[in-house]
Amino acid sequence: MTTRSPDPRIEALAARLRKDLQERADIYGPPPLWEPIWKRPRKPKSRAAKKAELRRQRKRLRNAGQRRFAAGQSRRPRSRQNRIGNAAARRDARALSRVRHSNAWLW
Repeated sequence: MTTRSPDPRIEALAARLRKDLQERADIYGPPPLWEPIWKRPRKPKSRAAKKAELRRQRKRLRNAGQRRFAAGQSRRPRSRQNRIGNAAARRDARALSRVRHSNAWLW
């Protein structure tokens, strides 16, 4: 198999492309070292920032507690399943329901 002699036009074009590529690389500079955000060193918070965050957290938890308390005090009708507390009562209710929906009470 014979190799073709290099074409001077192609060689000139390749040299020009290499030069342009090098110029572009020089303009942009080296690529920045990428690092995921969770691996970056943490910037320590100031004392004021820590206290402000804790204040917000306390307020959030206090509001949640008040909502929970108010929900427990509300007079909304409870679902049937909540009213029947333990398993034995649930079983009794189920048996009574079966009797009620059957025609056993007719005799």
